[in-house]
Amino acid sequence: MNQATVLAQVARSFANRPALSLGTDSLFDYAGFAERVARLAGGLRALGLQDGDRVALVMKNCPAFWETLYAVWHAGLAAVPVNAKLHPKEHAFILQNSGSRACLATPDLAADLATIDDDVPALEHLIATDGLEYAALGDGKPIPIVETRATDLAWLFYTSGTTGRPKGAMLSHRNLNSMVMNYFGDVDTILPGDSMIHAAPMSHGSGLYGLPHVAKAANTVVPRSGGFDVAETLELIERWPGATFFFAPTMVTRLITAPNIDKADLSNLKTIVYGGAPMYLEDVKRALALLGPKLVQIYGQGEAPMTITGLPKHVFTATDHPRYEARIGSTGFPRTDVEVRVVDDQGNQVPVGVPGEVICRGDVVMEGYWNNADATNSSLRDGWLWTGDVGAFDTEGFLTLKDRSKDVIISGGTNIYPREVEEVLLRHPAVLEAAVIGRPHADWGEEVVAFVRPHPGQAVGPEELDSLCLDNIARFKRPKAYLLVDDLPKNNYGKILKTELRKLAVPAAD
Repeated sequence: MNQATVLAQVARSFANRPALSLGTDSLFDYAGFAERVARLAGGLRALGLQDGDRVALVMKNCPAFWETLYAVWHAGLAAVPVNAKLHPKEHAFILQNSGSRACLATPDLAADLATIDDDVPALEHLIATDGLEYAALGDGKPIPIVETRATDLAWLFYTSGTTGRPKGAMLSHRNLNSMVMNYFGDVDTILPGDSMIHAAPMSHGSGLYGLPHVAKAANTVVPRSGGFDVAETLELIERWPGATFFFAPTMVTRLITAPNIDKADLSNLKTIVYGGAPMYLEDVKRALALLGPKLVQIYGQGEAPMTITGLPKHVFTATDHPRYEARIGSTGFPRTDVEVRVVDDQGNQVPVGVPGEVICRGDVVMEGYWNNADATNSSLRDGWLWTGDVGAFDTEGFLTLKDRSKDVIISGGTNIYPREVEEVLLRHPAVLEAAVIGRPHADWGEEVVAFVRPHPGQAVGPEELDSLCLDNIARFKRPKAYLLVDDLPKNNYGKILKTELRKLAVPAAD
Protein backbone atom coordinates (compact mmCIF):
# COMPACT_ATOMS: atom_id res chain seq x y z
CA MET A 1 0.00 0.00 0.00
CA ASN A 2 1.18 3.52 -0.84
CA GLN A 3 1.81 5.38 2.43
CA ALA A 4 -0.10 8.35 0.99
CA THR A 5 -3.19 6.12 1.00
CA VAL A 6 -2.49 5.32 4.63
CA LEU A 7 -2.41 9.04 5.43
CA ALA A 8 -5.69 9.67 3.56
CA GLN A 9 -7.44 6.92 5.53
CA VAL A 10 -6.11 8.19 8.85
CA ALA A 11 -7.24 11.71 7.99
CA ARG A 12 -10.82 10.53 7.50
CA SER A 13 -10.95 8.68 10.81
CA PHE A 14 -8.93 11.09 12.98
CA ALA A 15 -9.42 14.41 11.22
CA ASN A 16 -9.02 16.60 14.29
CA ARG A 17 -6.01 14.88 15.84
CA PRO A 18 -2.75 16.87 15.78
CA ALA A 19 -0.68 15.62 12.84
CA LEU A 20 2.36 17.87 12.49
CA SER A 21 3.96 20.16 15.05
CA LEU A 22 6.98 22.42 15.30
CA GLY A 23 8.44 22.55 18.78
CA THR A 24 5.59 23.06 21.22
CA ASP A 25 3.19 24.42 18.56
CA SER A 26 0.76 22.36 16.47
CA LEU A 27 0.72 23.24 12.75
CA PHE A 28 -1.80 20.85 11.20
CA ASP A 29 -4.46 18.42 12.27
CA TYR A 30 -4.82 15.32 10.11
CA ALA A 31 -7.53 16.81 7.90
CA GLY A 32 -5.39 19.86 7.20
CA PHE A 33 -2.25 17.81 6.71
CA ALA A 34 -3.89 15.51 4.15
CA GLU A 35 -5.31 18.53 2.29
CA ARG A 36 -1.89 20.19 2.22
CA VAL A 37 -0.28 17.00 0.89
CA ALA A 38 -2.88 16.65 -1.87
CA ARG A 39 -2.27 20.23 -3.01
CA LEU A 40 1.50 19.84 -2.99
CA ALA A 41 1.11 16.65 -5.00
CA GLY A 42 -0.91 18.55 -7.57
CA GLY A 43 1.82 21.18 -7.70
CA LEU A 44 4.50 18.54 -8.28
CA ARG A 45 2.59 16.96 -11.15
CA ALA A 46 2.06 20.44 -12.63
CA LEU A 47 5.86 20.70 -12.93
CA GLY A 48 5.67 17.95 -15.53
CA LEU A 49 6.87 15.15 -13.27
CA GLN A 50 5.73 11.69 -14.33
CA ASP A 51 5.04 8.40 -12.53
CA GLY A 52 8.17 7.10 -10.84
CA ASP A 53 10.27 10.26 -11.27
CA ARG A 54 12.65 10.86 -8.39
CA VAL A 55 12.30 13.92 -6.17
CA ALA A 56 15.19 14.67 -3.82
CA LEU A 57 14.48 16.08 -0.36
CA VAL A 58 17.63 17.86 0.81
CA MET A 59 16.41 19.26 4.09
CA LYS A 60 17.39 19.81 7.63
CA ASN A 61 14.75 18.51 10.02
CA CYS A 62 11.71 20.67 9.38
CA PRO A 63 7.93 20.31 8.91
CA ALA A 64 8.33 20.71 5.12
CA PHE A 65 10.06 17.33 5.00
CA TRP A 66 6.88 15.56 6.07
CA GLU A 67 4.45 17.36 3.79
CA THR A 68 6.70 16.94 0.76
CA LEU A 69 7.50 13.28 1.53
CA TYR A 70 3.84 12.33 1.52
CA ALA A 71 3.13 14.64 -1.42
CA VAL A 72 5.77 12.82 -3.47
CA TRP A 73 4.03 9.50 -2.80
CA HIS A 74 0.57 11.02 -3.33
CA ALA A 75 1.76 12.16 -6.76
CA GLY A 76 3.05 8.69 -7.71
CA LEU A 77 6.70 9.76 -7.51
CA ALA A 78 9.71 8.38 -5.61
CA ALA A 79 11.38 10.21 -2.72
CA VAL A 80 15.14 10.57 -2.34
CA PRO A 81 15.68 11.87 1.22
CA VAL A 82 19.27 13.10 1.51
CA ASN A 83 21.40 13.71 4.58
CA ALA A 84 21.45 17.48 5.06
CA LYS A 85 24.95 17.45 6.54
CA LEU A 86 26.71 16.15 3.45
CA HIS A 87 29.06 18.32 1.40
CA PRO A 88 27.51 19.97 -1.69
CA LYS A 89 29.64 17.70 -3.90
CA GLU A 90 28.21 14.68 -2.09
CA HIS A 91 24.72 16.09 -2.61
CA ALA A 92 25.56 16.53 -6.28
CA PHE A 93 26.60 12.89 -6.58
CA ILE A 94 23.33 11.64 -5.08
CA LEU A 95 21.21 13.98 -7.19
CA GLN A 96 23.07 12.93 -10.32
CA ASN A 97 23.14 9.23 -9.48
CA SER A 98 19.43 9.11 -8.65
CA GLY A 99 18.47 11.06 -11.77
CA SER A 100 16.30 13.35 -9.66
CA ARG A 101 14.30 15.74 -11.82
CA ALA A 102 13.32 17.92 -8.89
CA CYS A 103 14.91 18.81 -5.58
CA LEU A 104 13.13 20.42 -2.65
CA ALA A 105 15.58 21.96 -0.19
CA THR A 106 15.65 24.12 2.90
CA PRO A 107 16.89 27.65 2.11
CA ASP A 108 20.55 27.43 3.11
CA LEU A 109 20.97 24.08 1.39
CA ALA A 110 19.19 25.32 -1.71
CA ALA A 111 21.74 28.12 -1.97
CA ASP A 112 24.59 25.59 -1.81
CA LEU A 113 22.92 23.33 -4.35
CA ALA A 114 22.54 26.20 -6.80
CA THR A 115 26.33 26.19 -7.16
CA ILE A 116 26.44 22.59 -8.42
CA ASP A 117 23.73 22.79 -11.11
CA ASP A 118 26.23 21.98 -13.86
CA ASP A 119 27.06 18.67 -12.16
CA VAL A 120 23.42 17.54 -12.22
CA PRO A 121 22.14 17.91 -15.78
CA ALA A 122 18.92 15.96 -15.15
CA LEU A 123 17.82 18.32 -12.37
CA GLU A 124 15.11 20.59 -13.78
CA HIS A 125 13.66 22.11 -10.62
CA LEU A 126 15.54 23.28 -7.52
CA ILE A 127 12.96 24.68 -5.13
CA ALA A 128 13.70 26.30 -1.78
CA THR A 129 11.06 25.68 0.86
CA ASP A 130 10.88 29.39 1.76
CA GLY A 131 10.43 30.66 -1.80
CA LEU A 132 7.56 31.67 -4.05
CA GLU A 133 7.87 28.55 -6.17
CA TYR A 134 7.35 26.33 -3.15
CA ALA A 135 4.40 28.45 -2.03
CA ALA A 136 2.92 28.01 -5.50
CA LEU A 137 3.19 24.23 -5.21
CA GLY A 138 0.95 24.32 -2.16
CA ASP A 139 -1.57 26.64 -3.80
CA GLY A 140 -2.38 24.18 -6.56
CA LYS A 141 -5.45 22.08 -7.05
CA PRO A 142 -5.51 18.90 -4.95
CA ILE A 143 -5.30 15.70 -6.95
CA PRO A 144 -6.37 12.12 -6.23
CA ILE A 145 -3.67 9.71 -5.10
CA VAL A 146 -1.84 8.30 -8.12
CA GLU A 147 -1.99 4.52 -8.28
CA THR A 148 1.26 2.69 -7.56
CA ARG A 149 2.29 -0.96 -7.53
CA ALA A 150 3.71 -2.72 -4.49
CA THR A 151 7.11 -3.07 -6.16
CA ASP A 152 7.34 0.54 -7.34
CA LEU A 153 10.17 2.61 -5.91
CA ALA A 154 9.04 4.67 -2.91
CA TRP A 155 12.20 5.69 -1.01
CA LEU A 156 15.70 5.68 -2.50
CA PHE A 157 17.83 5.30 0.61
CA TYR A 158 21.49 6.26 0.15
CA THR A 159 23.94 4.48 2.41
CA SER A 160 26.33 6.54 4.52
CA GLY A 161 29.22 5.88 2.15
CA THR A 162 31.94 5.45 4.77
CA THR A 163 33.80 3.15 2.37
CA GLY A 164 33.48 4.76 -1.04
CA ARG A 165 30.52 6.26 -2.89
CA PRO A 166 27.10 5.81 -1.28
CA LYS A 167 24.74 3.32 -2.91
CA GLY A 168 21.01 3.87 -3.36
CA ALA A 169 18.99 1.09 -1.74
CA MET A 170 15.68 0.83 -3.59
CA LEU A 171 12.87 0.61 -1.05
CA SER A 172 9.50 -0.20 -2.60
CA HIS A 173 6.05 0.52 -1.23
CA ARG A 174 5.95 -3.14 -0.16
CA ASN A 175 9.22 -2.73 1.75
CA LEU A 176 7.91 0.31 3.61
CA ASN A 177 4.59 -1.34 4.38
CA SER A 178 6.38 -4.41 5.73
CA MET A 179 8.50 -2.17 7.97
CA VAL A 180 5.42 -0.33 9.23
CA MET A 181 3.48 -3.48 10.04
CA ASN A 182 6.50 -5.01 11.72
CA TYR A 183 6.76 -1.97 13.99
CA PHE A 184 3.27 -2.71 15.31
CA GLY A 185 4.05 -6.39 15.72
CA ASP A 186 7.48 -6.22 17.32
CA VAL A 187 8.42 -2.72 18.48
CA ASP A 188 5.55 -0.86 20.13
CA THR A 189 1.86 -0.07 20.19
CA ILE A 190 0.95 3.40 18.90
CA LEU A 191 -2.28 5.13 19.88
CA PRO A 192 -3.93 8.23 18.39
CA GLY A 193 -2.62 11.19 20.34
CA ASP A 194 0.82 9.70 20.91
CA SER A 195 3.76 11.58 19.44
CA MET A 196 7.10 10.97 17.80
CA ILE A 197 9.73 13.63 18.34
CA HIS A 198 12.34 13.76 15.60
CA ALA A 199 15.65 14.79 17.13
CA ALA A 200 17.63 12.45 14.85
CA PRO A 201 17.96 13.01 11.06
CA MET A 202 14.64 12.37 9.33
CA SER A 203 16.38 11.37 6.10
CA HIS A 204 17.20 8.05 7.76
CA GLY A 205 15.99 6.04 10.77
CA SER A 206 13.89 8.66 12.51
CA GLY A 207 12.04 9.44 9.29
CA LEU A 208 11.43 5.79 8.52
CA TYR A 209 9.92 5.20 11.96
CA GLY A 210 7.78 8.28 11.50
CA LEU A 211 5.69 6.28 9.01
CA PRO A 212 4.08 3.88 11.54
CA HIS A 213 3.30 6.89 13.72
CA VAL A 214 1.45 8.64 10.92
CA ALA A 215 -0.33 5.36 10.19
CA LYS A 216 -1.78 5.38 13.72
CA ALA A 217 -2.67 9.08 13.91
CA ALA A 218 0.19 10.09 16.18
CA ASN A 219 1.62 13.60 16.23
CA THR A 220 4.83 14.19 14.25
CA VAL A 221 6.93 16.70 16.22
CA VAL A 222 9.97 18.48 14.76
CA PRO A 223 12.17 20.30 17.30
CA ARG A 224 12.69 23.98 16.50
CA SER A 225 16.44 23.41 16.64
CA GLY A 226 16.07 20.78 13.94
CA GLY A 227 18.25 18.38 15.93
CA PHE A 228 19.13 16.93 19.28
CA ASP A 229 19.50 19.32 22.19
CA VAL A 230 19.04 17.76 25.61
CA ALA A 231 17.29 20.76 27.18
CA GLU A 232 14.92 21.10 24.22
CA THR A 233 14.29 17.35 24.20
CA LEU A 234 13.24 17.45 27.85
CA GLU A 235 10.96 20.43 27.16
CA LEU A 236 9.25 18.57 24.32
CA ILE A 237 8.78 15.46 26.46
CA GLU A 238 6.93 17.62 28.99
CA ARG A 239 4.75 19.11 26.22
CA TRP A 240 3.76 16.06 24.15
CA PRO A 241 2.17 12.87 25.53
CA GLY A 242 3.19 9.36 24.52
CA ALA A 243 6.55 10.58 23.29
CA THR A 244 8.72 8.22 21.23
CA PHE A 245 12.22 8.89 19.88
CA PHE A 246 14.54 7.11 17.51
CA PHE A 247 18.07 7.63 18.82
CA ALA A 248 21.53 6.51 17.92
CA PRO A 249 23.22 4.99 20.99
CA THR A 250 25.42 8.06 21.35
CA MET A 251 22.28 10.20 21.74
CA VAL A 252 21.03 7.97 24.54
CA THR A 253 24.41 8.39 26.23
CA ARG A 254 24.20 12.17 25.95
CA LEU A 255 20.71 12.15 27.44
CA ILE A 256 21.49 9.97 30.44
CA THR A 257 24.74 11.81 31.22
CA ALA A 258 23.13 15.27 31.08
CA PRO A 259 23.25 17.34 34.28
CA ASN A 260 20.17 16.89 36.50
CA ILE A 261 18.62 14.27 34.21
CA ASP A 262 17.54 12.43 37.35
CA LYS A 263 15.34 15.42 38.27
CA ALA A 264 13.67 15.80 34.84
CA ASP A 265 9.95 15.18 34.33
CA LEU A 266 9.90 12.13 32.08
CA SER A 267 6.31 11.08 32.69
CA ASN A 268 5.38 11.60 29.01
CA LEU A 269 8.33 9.57 27.73
CA LYS A 270 6.93 6.38 26.22
CA THR A 271 9.70 4.76 24.21
CA ILE A 272 13.26 5.26 23.02
CA VAL A 273 14.01 3.03 20.06
CA TYR A 274 17.74 2.86 19.52
CA GLY A 275 19.64 1.47 16.58
CA GLY A 276 22.33 2.19 14.04
CA ALA A 277 24.83 0.42 16.30
CA PRO A 278 24.51 -1.73 19.40
CA MET A 279 24.54 0.08 22.73
CA TYR A 280 27.12 -1.04 25.21
CA LEU A 281 25.88 -3.01 28.19
CA GLU A 282 26.96 -0.48 30.82
CA ASP A 283 25.12 2.30 28.97
CA VAL A 284 21.98 0.15 28.72
CA LYS A 285 22.04 -0.41 32.47
CA ARG A 286 22.44 3.29 33.18
CA ALA A 287 19.62 4.19 30.80
CA LEU A 288 17.24 1.69 32.38
CA ALA A 289 18.09 2.96 35.86
CA LEU A 290 17.45 6.59 34.90
CA LEU A 291 14.62 6.33 32.38
CA GLY A 292 12.81 3.19 33.41
CA PRO A 293 11.70 0.39 31.06
CA LYS A 294 11.44 2.63 28.00
CA LEU A 295 14.07 1.05 25.71
CA VAL A 296 13.59 -0.95 22.53
CA GLN A 297 16.56 -1.96 20.42
CA ILE A 298 16.28 -2.63 16.71
CA TYR A 299 18.88 -3.94 14.29
CA GLY A 300 18.40 -3.23 10.62
CA GLN A 301 20.03 -1.57 7.64
CA GLY A 302 18.92 0.81 4.95
CA GLU A 303 18.72 -2.28 2.78
CA ALA A 304 16.25 -3.89 5.24
CA PRO A 305 14.91 -0.73 6.82
CA MET A 306 14.93 -0.93 10.61
CA THR A 307 13.92 -4.58 10.51
CA ILE A 308 16.22 -7.58 11.06
CA THR A 309 16.22 -8.36 14.79
CA GLY A 310 14.79 -6.61 17.82
CA LEU A 311 14.95 -6.45 21.58
CA PRO A 312 11.52 -5.47 22.97
CA LYS A 313 10.76 -3.87 26.31
CA HIS A 314 9.79 -7.08 28.07
CA VAL A 315 13.34 -8.44 27.67
CA PHE A 316 14.76 -5.38 29.42
CA THR A 317 12.39 -5.88 32.36
CA ALA A 318 13.06 -9.62 32.80
CA THR A 319 15.87 -9.01 35.28
CA ASP A 320 15.44 -12.41 36.93
CA HIS A 321 16.43 -14.29 33.78
CA PRO A 322 19.72 -16.16 34.33
CA ARG A 323 21.16 -14.76 31.11
CA TYR A 324 19.76 -11.26 31.54
CA GLU A 325 22.97 -9.37 30.82
CA ALA A 326 23.76 -11.47 27.75
CA ARG A 327 20.26 -10.83 26.44
CA ILE A 328 20.25 -7.06 26.87
CA GLY A 329 23.75 -6.95 25.40
CA SER A 330 22.49 -8.66 22.26
CA THR A 331 20.46 -7.27 19.35
CA GLY A 332 17.56 -9.55 20.17
CA PHE A 333 15.82 -12.17 18.10
CA PRO A 334 14.59 -12.18 14.47
CA ARG A 335 11.63 -9.95 13.71
CA THR A 336 8.31 -11.66 13.03
CA ASP A 337 8.36 -11.68 9.23
CA VAL A 338 12.13 -11.81 8.66
CA GLU A 339 14.25 -14.95 8.40
CA VAL A 340 17.76 -14.50 9.80
CA ARG A 341 20.77 -16.78 9.56
CA VAL A 342 24.46 -16.66 10.47
CA VAL A 343 26.60 -18.25 7.76
CA ASP A 344 30.15 -18.90 6.59
CA ASP A 345 31.63 -17.57 3.34
CA GLN A 346 29.84 -20.26 1.32
CA GLY A 347 26.44 -19.50 2.84
CA ASN A 348 26.35 -22.53 5.12
CA GLN A 349 24.76 -21.99 8.52
CA VAL A 350 27.32 -22.06 11.31
CA PRO A 351 26.71 -23.69 14.72
CA VAL A 352 25.28 -21.80 17.68
CA GLY A 353 27.91 -19.58 19.24
CA VAL A 354 30.12 -19.51 16.15
CA PRO A 355 30.51 -16.05 14.49
CA GLY A 356 29.63 -15.63 10.84
CA GLU A 357 28.01 -13.15 8.49
CA VAL A 358 24.42 -12.19 9.22
CA ILE A 359 22.03 -12.69 6.29
CA CYS A 360 18.28 -12.18 6.12
CA ARG A 361 15.30 -12.36 3.80
CA GLY A 362 11.70 -11.14 3.86
CA ASP A 363 9.37 -8.58 2.32
CA VAL A 364 11.28 -5.78 4.02
CA VAL A 365 14.50 -6.45 2.06
CA MET A 366 15.23 -3.89 -0.67
CA GLU A 367 14.64 -4.48 -4.38
CA GLY A 368 18.35 -3.86 -5.06
CA TYR A 369 20.78 -0.97 -5.51
CA TRP A 370 19.88 1.79 -7.92
CA ASN A 371 21.76 1.41 -11.22
CA ASN A 372 24.38 -0.81 -9.57
CA ALA A 373 24.04 -4.42 -10.69
CA ASP A 374 27.42 -5.49 -9.30
CA ALA A 375 26.60 -4.27 -5.78
CA THR A 376 23.12 -5.78 -6.02
CA ASN A 377 24.47 -9.18 -7.05
CA SER A 378 27.04 -9.06 -4.27
CA SER A 379 24.53 -8.20 -1.53
CA LEU A 380 21.43 -10.07 -2.73
CA ARG A 381 22.04 -13.77 -3.31
CA ASP A 382 19.20 -16.22 -3.84
CA GLY A 383 16.82 -13.84 -2.09
CA TRP A 384 19.07 -13.30 0.93
CA LEU A 385 20.57 -9.96 1.95
CA TRP A 386 24.21 -10.34 3.01
CA THR A 387 24.58 -7.61 5.60
CA GLY A 388 28.36 -7.47 6.05
CA ASP A 389 27.83 -7.73 9.82
CA VAL A 390 29.46 -10.45 11.88
CA GLY A 391 27.32 -12.01 14.59
CA ALA A 392 26.49 -15.20 16.45
CA PHE A 393 23.26 -16.75 17.71
CA ASP A 394 22.97 -18.18 21.20
CA THR A 395 20.94 -21.26 22.15
CA GLU A 396 17.82 -19.13 22.68
CA GLY A 397 18.00 -17.48 19.27
CA PHE A 398 19.32 -14.11 20.43
CA LEU A 399 21.77 -12.53 17.99
CA THR A 400 24.87 -10.78 19.27
CA LEU A 401 26.71 -8.62 16.76
CA LYS A 402 30.46 -8.83 16.91
CA ASP A 403 31.43 -6.19 14.36
CA ARG A 404 31.27 -5.22 10.76
CA SER A 405 33.27 -7.81 8.82
CA LYS A 406 35.73 -5.08 7.80
CA ASP A 407 36.31 -4.13 11.46
CA VAL A 408 37.36 -7.56 12.69
CA ILE A 409 41.01 -7.50 13.81
CA ILE A 410 43.15 -10.45 12.72
CA SER A 411 46.22 -10.67 14.92
CA GLY A 412 48.53 -13.65 14.63
CA GLY A 413 45.87 -15.47 12.61
CA THR A 414 43.24 -15.06 15.36
CA ASN A 415 40.04 -13.04 15.01
CA ILE A 416 39.53 -10.36 17.65
CA TYR A 417 36.17 -8.58 17.79
CA PRO A 418 36.57 -4.91 18.83
CA ARG A 419 33.14 -4.74 20.43
CA GLU A 420 34.14 -7.33 23.04
CA VAL A 421 37.11 -5.20 24.08
CA GLU A 422 35.06 -1.99 24.01
CA GLU A 423 32.48 -3.52 26.34
CA VAL A 424 35.21 -4.18 28.91
CA LEU A 425 36.69 -0.67 28.67
CA LEU A 426 33.26 0.88 29.25
CA ARG A 427 33.02 -0.84 32.61
CA HIS A 428 35.48 1.71 33.96
CA PRO A 429 33.43 4.49 35.63
CA ALA A 430 35.61 7.23 34.10
CA VAL A 431 35.18 6.02 30.51
CA LEU A 432 32.47 7.72 28.45
CA GLU A 433 33.26 6.21 25.02
CA ALA A 434 35.69 3.68 23.62
CA ALA A 435 36.56 2.52 20.12
CA VAL A 436 38.94 -0.31 19.29
CA ILE A 437 40.70 -0.79 15.94
CA GLY A 438 43.51 -2.83 14.46
CA ARG A 439 46.65 -1.17 13.17
CA PRO A 440 49.36 -2.80 11.02
CA HIS A 441 52.04 -4.80 12.80
CA ALA A 442 55.07 -6.31 11.08
CA ASP A 443 54.95 -9.63 12.93
CA TRP A 444 51.30 -10.12 13.90
CA GLY A 445 49.56 -8.58 10.92
CA GLU A 446 47.52 -6.30 13.18
CA GLU A 447 47.59 -5.25 16.80
CA VAL A 448 44.80 -3.94 18.98
CA VAL A 449 44.62 -0.20 19.72
CA ALA A 450 41.98 1.47 21.89
CA PHE A 451 40.81 5.08 21.65
CA VAL A 452 39.28 6.14 24.98
CA ARG A 453 37.25 9.25 25.75
CA PRO A 454 36.88 9.90 29.50
CA HIS A 455 33.90 11.62 31.09
CA PRO A 456 34.45 15.38 31.27
CA GLY A 457 36.50 16.28 34.33
CA GLN A 458 37.54 12.68 34.98
CA ALA A 459 40.85 11.00 34.34
CA VAL A 460 41.93 7.45 33.60
CA GLY A 461 45.36 6.06 32.78
CA PRO A 462 46.56 3.27 30.48
CA GLU A 463 47.64 1.17 33.46
CA GLU A 464 44.12 1.12 34.91
CA LEU A 465 42.61 0.23 31.55
CA ASP A 466 45.16 -2.50 30.96
CA SER A 467 44.46 -4.06 34.35
CA LEU A 468 40.73 -3.96 33.61
CA CYS A 469 41.25 -5.78 30.32
CA LEU A 470 43.58 -8.38 31.80
CA ASP A 471 40.97 -9.10 34.48
CA ASN A 472 38.19 -9.68 31.96
CA ILE A 473 39.46 -10.89 28.57
CA ALA A 474 42.23 -13.05 27.18
CA ARG A 475 45.65 -11.44 27.10
CA PHE A 476 45.91 -11.60 23.29
CA LYS A 477 42.75 -9.47 22.98
CA ARG A 478 43.91 -6.63 25.19
CA PRO A 479 44.99 -3.38 23.50
CA LYS A 480 48.67 -2.79 22.96
CA ALA A 481 48.08 0.95 23.16
CA TYR A 482 45.50 3.19 24.85
CA LEU A 483 45.04 6.59 23.19
CA LEU A 484 43.13 9.10 25.32
CA VAL A 485 41.08 11.59 23.27
CA ASP A 486 38.69 14.48 23.91
CA ASP A 487 36.22 13.19 21.32
CA LEU A 488 35.72 10.44 18.77
CA PRO A 489 35.02 11.17 15.09
CA LYS A 490 31.43 10.32 14.13
CA ASN A 491 29.33 10.48 11.00
CA ASN A 492 26.13 12.45 10.81
CA TYR A 493 24.13 9.62 12.36
CA GLY A 494 26.32 9.25 15.44
CA LYS A 495 28.32 6.21 14.32
CA ILE A 496 31.98 6.24 15.29
CA LEU A 497 34.17 6.45 12.18
CA LYS A 498 36.77 3.76 12.62
CA THR A 499 38.14 4.58 9.18
CA GLU A 500 39.21 7.96 10.61
CA LEU A 501 40.63 6.36 13.75
CA ARG A 502 42.81 4.08 11.65
CA LYS A 503 44.35 7.17 10.08
CA LEU A 504 45.06 8.61 13.51
CA ALA A 505 46.70 5.47 14.87
CA VAL A 506 50.44 5.64 14.25
CA PRO A 507 51.62 2.30 12.81
CA ALA A 508 53.73 0.20 15.13
CA ALA A 509 57.49 0.30 14.61
CA ASP A 510 59.12 -2.66 12.90
